[in-house]
Amino acid sequence: MGEKDRLRDYRGKRDFGRTREPEGRGSASGDRPRFVVQIHDASTLHFDFRLQVDDVLKSWSVPKGPSDDPQDKRLAMPTEDHPLEYEEFEGVIPKGEYGGGTVIVWDNGTYEPLSHDRKGRPVDFGESIERGHATFRLSGSKLHGEYALTRIRGGQDGDREAWLLVKSREGRARGHGTPDPHRARSVRSGRTLAQVAADGDER
Repeated sequence: MGEKDRLRDYRGKRDFGRTREPEGRGSASGDRPRFVVQIHDASTLHFDFRLQVDDVLKSWSVPKGPSDDPQDKRLAMPTEDHPLEYEEFEGVIPKGEYGGGTVIVWDNGTYEPLSHDRKGRPVDFGESIERGHATFRLSGSKLHGEYALTRIRGGQDGDREAWLLVKSREGRARGHGTPDPHRARSVRSGRTLAQVAADGDER
């Protein structure tokens, strides 16, 4: 499926005459795929976890945020694919628009796909997500180490698809589990949600 088709849902939900979220014009670049974690203070306060797969960011809403504690199993609800440029988006989505509220870039960096089959052979990362289990190693400013995304509910019979985001048990937790979204600061600007909201900045 082409990049344009993969972003159809994303573009269909937004009026780009009102929001400064990116429409999506870029293509993949760099040797390693990117990831971003954004804090989004919309109708509910949550974290958005996004992994670059080909020319889009596969996206999940993580209500409690990612944790570096292997004992924490974080519910992750899939959302529409986002354009690669969304990694840089920080600001205020206007009230009345889809996802209206404040967004900061809490963490970003690169990741290494680790998915493999039962014989230890590498599996295409996009294919591993389609199958419902993907492992990867994050190299961010805040998140480091091996994580896994596993589908726990398939979305049949009217139920929403649901996943778990879990850090592997390799090594110790580096921080304090769940970040406090109200005190967290952007890796792009050093600002909190409240500061971005006060600025009304949509960069």
